[in-house]
Amino acid sequence: MYDVICIGGGLNYSAAVVLAKKGLKVALIEKSLNHIGGTCLNEGCIPSKNLLHRTKALFETKEECFEGEKKLNLSKLQEIITSSIQASRKGVTAQIKASGIDLIEGEAKVIDENKVKVNDKTMESKYIIIGTGSHPRIPEGIEVDYKNIITSNEALKLTSFPKEIAIYGSGAIGLEFASFFAINGVKTTLIFRHENLSRKFPESIDKKIQELLKANGVNLMQNTSIESAKTKNNKVIIKTNNGEIKTEKLLVATGRIPNTDVIATDKIKVSKGIDVNEYFQTTLPNIFAIGDCNAKLMLAHSARAQALNVADFILGKKEKLNLNNIPKFIYTIPLSYANIGQSSENKATFPIKYLGIRAAIPYAENGEITLYTDNEGFIIGADIFSPYAEEIVGIVATAIESEIDIATFEKVTFPHPTFSEAIDRVLRRFK
Repeated sequence: MYDVICIGGGLNYSAAVVLAKKGLKVALIEKSLNHIGGTCLNEGCIPSKNLLHRTKALFETKEECFEGEKKLNLSKLQEIITSSIQASRKGVTAQIKASGIDLIEGEAKVIDENKVKVNDKTMESKYIIIGTGSHPRIPEGIEVDYKNIITSNEALKLTSFPKEIAIYGSGAIGLEFASFFAINGVKTTLIFRHENLSRKFPESIDKKIQELLKANGVNLMQNTSIESAKTKNNKVIIKTNNGEIKTEKLLVATGRIPNTDVIATDKIKVSKGIDVNEYFQTTLPNIFAIGDCNAKLMLAHSARAQALNVADFILGKKEKLNLNNIPKFIYTIPLSYANIGQSSENKATFPIKYLGIRAAIPYAENGEITLYTDNEGFIIGADIFSPYAEEIVGIVATAIESEIDIATFEKVTFPHPTFSEAIDRVLRRFK
């Protein structure tokens, strides 16, 4: 009998480690020990940001002040990424074992309130934490063959660049890969269903991201839906509502679907994902679901925050985690977009073009930072389109969680010259 069984070896392992170190008897079940660390480490954030950081460096060398042709050796870079992932995976595994956790390889099924079946064996536990992640969503009519028609999993492991690629979807995966392929000289077409890239972007930023993609050489196909796609004679034939397209490869980047097949009892409700309340409890209160599988917010750092929140709950510290205050970002190049918190009528915007450092990175002058406050002047949110937006948003996250108002925030001295100085400048615009 365990105190806690954690199912899924992604960011769920952080809860397992915390609980085991507090003296609880914990088991962690992972389908494949070669996948410890989950999607983020193995075929998500870590490999993608490795590719994008190198591509950003390549982008900057294309300025006129650089001489000679620069190219990214994708095969060599994949060797570096693979080595890094393997080292990280070993480190996570070592941390799990050092914490006294029983690490079990196998496919788990939750069969009752306190029961998990794995490898034809039934295990019992007072608490169960499910963190089974998600998988790529494939729209009807698209015949993925994992060679010419691929998902992000295969795109992240390419050892050579195609001559041309079409990308379907304008979420984080689609936008980041569009930057990646186009800057590396691949003829890139981004196909998306609406006029705007996303309803989540402020309109001004949506337009600027589109302009940035075009400047990088991405062909935008707006208001276009793929009705069918299949490979024929090593060529991808795509039929859309606006006609037919032929290309070398098609990357399907239309979101992800929660992995819910771990549930083998009708006592736990499943809808879009595994249904949970504000404390991530399922319809069986001693069973929790965190991360992608509950479909609340499909981000690795959100999964970790949820896992740690559940660990605290089990240890007697019952607090609500505000998912709205978890930073979100998209790593487009050379400017990225980040968002946090809520928007409001009380806002101020500062254009990056007024910063002294703007010329250090091409197109930086097109960026902007908007801060939002409540009626009492406390920081409640931000929209950031800037170089290093994914880093800058952490400053705002700290201000929100610390309940800092404009007057207090203005006391912070930001280093010069940096892009983070824009926060100081936008604060002055509330006066």
